[in-house]
Amino acid sequence: MNIGEVAAASGLPVKTMRYYEDIDLARPARGVKGYRAFSERDAHKLAFLARARSLGFSIEECRALLSLYEDRERASADVKQVATEHLDRIARKIEELQAMRGTLQMLVAPCYGDDRPDCPILDDLAGQKTATT
Repeated sequence: MNIGEVAAASGLPVKTMRYYEDIDLARPARGVKGYRAFSERDAHKLAFLARARSLGFSIEECRALLSLYEDRERASADVKQVATEHLDRIARKIEELQAMRGTLQMLVAPCYGDDRPDCPILDDLAGQKTATT
């Protein structure tokens, strides 16, 4: 298969596929004229990477997961560890986002949102105290 066909099958942009090749995540064969020649297995790996990236796994985590996927001697505990660590990072990020949301709600509430130049949001971001805070 050529790069366009694999891009359509995997859901990855061609540019991303080239990047994965540059960082050695994908290794398509090269034809006589130097064109990439993807096998079904290559297409499957790229779809695997697309799914893993859509779940937020980093490139290095994808590298580890792909290595574990290809290792028929692997322990599922190793796969679970990678996924659990990622899940823990997601939970921490959600907590951070919820804290940001709370702070922004407190900043937005006292803002009149009218034609006046007074803005408690900008005052807070600038580190200034206002009469409303």
